[in-house]
Amino acid sequence: MKRLLTPSTEGQIKDIALLLFRFVVGYLLISQHGFPKLRRLLSDEPVQFFSYLGMSPEMTMSLPMFAEFFCALLIVFGLFTRFAAIPLIINMAFIVFYVHGADSIGDRELPILFLISYVLIFFTGPGKYSIDYLLHQRYTDRGKVVAGY
Repeated sequence: MKRLLTPSTEGQIKDIALLLFRFVVGYLLISQHGFPKLRRLLSDEPVQFFSYLGMSPEMTMSLPMFAEFFCALLIVFGLFTRFAAIPLIINMAFIVFYVHGADSIGDRELPILFLISYVLIFFTGPGKYSIDYLLHQRYTDRGKVVAGY
């Protein structure tokens, strides 16, 4: 009961929660948004997507596809996690405030949840169960950063 009333989470539980959160949020974005965009771009069919700032529909679709597929994949694995979160934050903010800016809050609910999720991942980092953590461990020696890292 004491553990439930404690406001902070420590150690392994926090790292497992971050792993689960990264995996679920990344998988949902890849499977429902990123991979379908990638398939459409690789198909022979003409791309039906809006144009922005004079860019072609292919280019306009390539930017969110990069974020929603490749950056989300990096987040799932915990590789360059904070850097991968930046394009996703920009993409989701664009969707929330530009693409669905005039829509009701209910129509913007999913992109808002994705936006908050990737902001959270940016600030918390990937946790212990990530490739980032393994790389960091490799380039540290008992808490001291080895030259070149």
